Amino acid sequence: MLIIRLQRLGKKKQPTYRLIVSEKHKDTQAGSLEILGHYNPTVNPKIKEFKTERIKYWLQKGAQLSDTVHNLLLEAGIVEGKKRKSVYLSNKRRAKIAEKVKVAEEKKKVAEEKKMKEEEEVKTNAEAEVETPIENSAEEKTE
Repeated sequence: MLIIRLQRLGKKKQPTYRLIVSEKHKDTQAGSLEILGHYNPTVNPKIKEFKTERIKYWLQKGAQLSDTVHNLLLEAGIVEGKKRKSVYLSNKRRAKIAEKVKVAEEKKKVAEEKKMKEEEEVKTNAEAEVETPIENSAEEKTE
């Protein structure tokens, strides 16, 4: 089966990718049938150069798209449909993320409670200041 996928190129920590057509069970570096475009995610704005006619040709021949390539082609308007999930998380990683979210929510809750207490203190202090001048003026009138 043929698949359209990304082939990594570039220096360490500076990846660039080629969009290639190859056999599904072959290594991406083992050779490809055709280069269909380039993708560079490290520059701003990201460079996406695709040969749309050739991509459509290979799709008609029965080539499949990898999840990441499918999402890139959706953004480019070459393919229609919904985005696919291209990143999979292990249960261990999901548990860590859930724990971080839980801790963040607790911190937010504590901060909100602290803010509410401070607002109540300011309100009570303001009420106390408003009441004291009235009492002082009442005492002055009685004298």
